[in-house]
Amino acid sequence: MKQIIHRAADRGFADHGWLKSHHTFSFANYYNPEMIHFGALRVLNDDWVKGGMGFGSHPHDNMEIVSIVLNGALAHKDNTGRDKVIQTNEIQIMSAGTGMVHSEFNASKTEDVNFLQIWVFPKHRNVHPRYDQLAFDPQDRHNKMQVVISPEQKEGQLWLHQDAWFSLGNFDAGQQFTIAPKQAGIGSYLFLISGEAKVGDDILQAKDAIGISDYQQLEIEVNKSAEFLLIDVPMLQ
Repeated sequence: MKQIIHRAADRGFADHGWLKSHHTFSFANYYNPEMIHFGALRVLNDDWVKGGMGFGSHPHDNMEIVSIVLNGALAHKDNTGRDKVIQTNEIQIMSAGTGMVHSEFNASKTEDVNFLQIWVFPKHRNVHPRYDQLAFDPQDRHNKMQVVISPEQKEGQLWLHQDAWFSLGNFDAGQQFTIAPKQAGIGSYLFLISGEAKVGDDILQAKDAIGISDYQQLEIEVNKSAEFLLIDVPMLQ
């Protein structure tokens, strides 16, 4: 088994006043040659945006981009005319493909919004751009992992152009569960949104993460009530 631990305190950090952003992987002005990506997982940003503020129109191409709102609401507009708000417990996927232009703003004028912005390298380049958005019931991930994104177009899930899976889980203290790769060549990146857990021989605190590859299964023990994001991706060379 191969593993790497990314501690919350070691992440890159940018404070723009209206935006506070923690970068797990190299992004914008943060560059760490040892923290470029984990397999096909390229970006995991933990963003806090003040009320009434946000990202103006900007382009993307050839990337699968996932937005997960943890607290608050995020307003999204793009050059196709799409105008949506992503609420807590909703997830948006954008396949940028040949190119998209969009903006993201806090939907509230007064309250902060906290969301995860995640980029995954696509399996195929220059696909037709698309968006999709779906709400997920948190009760469906109480003391279990809930698959929210997969490579397949299934009812009740989002999908993306990569052999990758996103799962969320909310576990009570004292619970245990096991993770395993979805298929050969897949690595697992476990991000602890909140709480405390023992992963193998290591203790993870809130916003810590561990990447595991070349493994069969790994047991997780929940020390304090915890929320997890599990991202299974191909381990690119």
